[in-house]
Order: sequence, then structure tokens, then C-alpha cells
Amino acid sequence: MANHSVPQDNLLPFESDAQPQMSQEEKEVYRQRLAEYLKDPEFRKIEGFPIGTDEAILVLSDPPYYTACPNPFLPEILEQWQQERRETRQELGLPDDENVPAGKRVYQREPFAADVSEGKNDPIYNAHSYHTKVPHKAIMRYILHYTDPGDIVFDGFCGTGMTGVAAQLCGDKKTVESLGYRVDGKGVVWEGDKAISRLGARKAVLNDLSPAATFIAYNYNTPIDVRAFEREAKRILAEVEEECGWMYETWHPNCDDPNRVKGRINYTVWSDVFRCPHCGQEMVFWDVAVDPDTVTISDTWQCPGCASLLAKTPKKDSGALRVERAFDTIYDRALQQTILQARQVPVLINY
Repeated sequence: MANHSVPQDNLLPFESDAQPQMSQEEKEVYRQRLAEYLKDPEFRKIEGFPIGTDEAILVLSDPPYYTACPNPFLPEILEQWQQERRETRQELGLPDDENVPAGKRVYQREPFAADVSEGKNDPIYNAHSYHTKVPHKAIMRYILHYTDPGDIVFDGFCGTGMTGVAAQLCGDKKTVESLGYRVDGKGVVWEGDKAISRLGARKAVLNDLSPAATFIAYNYNTPIDVRAFEREAKRILAEVEEECGWMYETWHPNCDDPNRVKGRINYTVWSDVFRCPHCGQEMVFWDVAVDPDTVTISDTWQCPGCASLLAKTPKKDSGALRVERAFDTIYDRALQQTILQARQVPVLINY
């Protein structure tokens, strides 16, 4: 890598198995069924139905598991999941909690009474930002405590779908153990010497009024072909490189050298431009206050025009004058009005 100083006149998914893979023919049948539902005026009267054309809703949707509108296939999905749950409970030796005599209770959980604190640095959490987002590992503790494998969890305000991620990862031994629990050979989850749960994925129904939120949640929780995803990502990057790569090129060793070659820019350092309040002289902060050899920044410096002592934030009794920001007047086409923009210039390129 190398650095350029700049003269002022030369201005990258989550894989899951929560739902079975379907053939294109099967998907098309559901898509046609959804198209028929969208033609029903009563269906579109459901409270919270999104504002959008049938075509837009169909393009966003991937039925039956995800629709960018109230999901008409949910009863079918729940019936299938209930049957899978019965089979899972039977395999694990869990009691039948559907055919329970009156007055007899099968489900029993003590209130969850522990402090929960999880960081926000997990790659899954950071894959997409959203308002009031909760780390999936925090949610996992509650799901493990209150549910069994195969149980169905409902999140009516799902946001980006962290509850769905948490429900699926309750079946991942490594992730469960990262919470500080121990998983034995039979899949029993232990906290200290107390068995608290069982290893196994839970199902999740995720709902939100925001189509953008449910679309993000869908992509967080839908099984993907990792190799196909990698191929597509590389294709997109190559396409962007071909179209925009010239923006990240610079000459080495400089643009005037007859043997110059192109380098790829890693990053560019920009510096603020200030104005002396005494003489009006403009100066680049990097040039007057930064020592690039020691990478130190001076609190004060002398104006190159009048030698006045200057500072960005003068200390009391220092005698320094506070510099003023230099601004450019530009026309913002989005706002359709003239605005003032603080002036900055590139001073260093790492390439």
C-alpha cells in the first residue's frame, strides 16, 4: 500500500433450514393463488393492508411463507407445523399437551427472572440496521426458557425478524453454548446443574405493518444456497467495479511521471478548510495543524497570511482567535434550492 498527499489543484448471509425448499412449479402455484386473493375486494379490506398494486405485492412476495400483505396461507402453514410439532414431541418423549383432560395442566414454566445483556456486534445483528432492534441472542434465552423444540412463536411487531433468527438458532448447539449454557449428548440444555430446555429449532410467525420490515425479516430467515449467493455477490461486485471502478483509481507515483501506473484507492483523508477571522486568509487544517510524520495535531497555529495565533476551540487565556469554517454555495437538486456546504478537500490517499 502507499499514500498520496493531494495537491489542492488536483482534486459485502444467514443460512437456515426453517422451511422446506420448494420447486419453481410449486412456487408458481402459490403465486397464482396469491394473485387470485389480491383480486378479492374483501381481502384487500383487511386492516393494515399495504398501499400498492397487485404487481408490486407479487414481485415482493415469495409465497406461501412470505407475502408482502396479510398472508392467506397462514392457516395451512400452521396446520402443517402443528403436525410436525406433534411428531417432534413424540420423538423427544415430551407429553401430549393437546389431548389434556380438563383441570390437568401440562405446560409449566417458572417466570424468567434473570438479567439479559447482549452486545450488538454480532455479524447477524449487523447485517441490517433497524429501529429498536434487539440482538437475537437476547431473545434466544426467553425462547429456550418458555418453549420446546417444534413450538410456534409469534412476533406481531417483528421488525427485521430477530425473533425468527433466535427461534431457528435454538437448534444450533454452538450458538446455544455461546450463551453460557451446556448442551449434553441428548440435546438437553443445562444452566449450571439445572436442565432448562432442549436443543431444537422453534417455528416463528413474523408479522409487521411495515412491508420493508417484513421483507428484511424474510431475507434474514429464508434458507439460501450459500454458493449461489456467493456467485451472485461476486457478479454484482464485478458489475459495480466495471461501472464505478474508475472512481477509486489514482496514479503512482504521480500523474506527471512518464512511467506512471494505476493504483486502487483504499481510502481518502479529507480535511476541513478554515478562514482566519483577522485577515480572511483560507487555510487547510491538515496543512497548518497536522504533523503527518508524528500524526499529531496542534491545538494552535499561526495564520499563514497575518501570523495571528489561531485555534479551532481557543483555550482560556491562550490569546488565540477562533477560526471560521469556509463554506461553498451549491445548488441541491434534490431540495431544489441553494444551500451552504462546509468545504473539505482531499489531503491524503492510501492506495
